[in-house]
Amino acid sequence: VAPFTAEPLVFFTVVVADRRSVLANPDAHGILRGLWERSAERDGWWVGDYILMPDHVHLFARAGRESMPMRKWVQMWKSVSAREILKQQELAGPFWQADYFDRYLRSGENYAEKWAYVKANPVRKGLVNRPEDWPYQGQIHLLRY
Repeated sequence: VAPFTAEPLVFFTVVVADRRSVLANPDAHGILRGLWERSAERDGWWVGDYILMPDHVHLFARAGRESMPMRKWVQMWKSVSAREILKQQELAGPFWQADYFDRYLRSGENYAEKWAYVKANPVRKGLVNRPEDWPYQGQIHLLRY
C-alpha cells in the first residue's frame, strides 16, 4: 500500500435527508456540478469523479495546499446546494443529512476499484443497464494518485 501523499484523495458519500429521491435530475446535477467546478479556485478543493444517485452522492476530491478545512468545505457546498435545489424543486425541510462519510484513499488502485464499484450503483439499483448510460455522473478534474 502506497503511503499518504501531501494531498490525499478523499472519497465522500453525502445522503439526502429522509433519503428522498431528489438528486437524479438535470437541475440538481447542474447545481452540484457548478458548485464543484468553482470549488478549486474558490475553496481549494478539486473534485474528480462523481455520481448522483436519487438519494445520495459519491465524489472523489483532493484538497489543495491552501484549501479550506474539509468539514467547512462540505458544509459550504451542502448549504448552497440545499438552498438552490429546495427552491428549484419547491421542497421544504432539511435537504441533506447532517453528517457525511469520508475515507482517505491510499493508492491509485484503491481509487480505480472504488470508482468502478460506485459507477455500477445505477446498474445494481436497476436504473440503467450499463454504468455509462447513467446521465448524473461525470469528472470535473482528472485527479491522479
